Amino acid sequence: MEAGIALASETVPELPVREVVLLRLLLSTGTAALEEVERCLKPYGMNDSDFRTLMMIYCSPGGRASPGELCDAAQQGPTNMTRIANVLVKLGFVTRSTSAEDRRRVELSITPSGRKFARKVLPGLFPRVLGAFANLTATEKKTLAHLLRRVAANIDNLTASDPRP
Repeated sequence: MEAGIALASETVPELPVREVVLLRLLLSTGTAALEEVERCLKPYGMNDSDFRTLMMIYCSPGGRASPGELCDAAQQGPTNMTRIANVLVKLGFVTRSTSAEDRRRVELSITPSGRKFARKVLPGLFPRVLGAFANLTATEKKTLAHLLRRVAANIDNLTASDPRP
């Protein structure tokens, strides 16, 4: 990867080599981590966004959340959130109902089966999560978290100021 970027910089001298290498490392690392999580979830008919959404509902007050709230938290669009809700309902992990407080609002509520599933599957992911960071010290993990938050904030600023649709 780095050799390819170095070659590209010969053709495009203004290429920010260090930053491109960092971005490629972030993207490839994120992709590999996502693929590993999804490999673990596939036997259950779920993907990462399905499971993250289930966990958000599981952790929400009263085990309920609206699809709109979940879109923001899960970084999903309304169409994909509808797909996710359909998957979770079909699996019997959540129910979809009208809010008692506001009949215009739809709520997704975790079922006892959904709670049981989350408690069963989540611990199986722990070795993968721990393994991903196994050779980092506590200080390095803290530094990595700090740096990634700064990069995330920079990306948020870029997307907030981007006039493109």
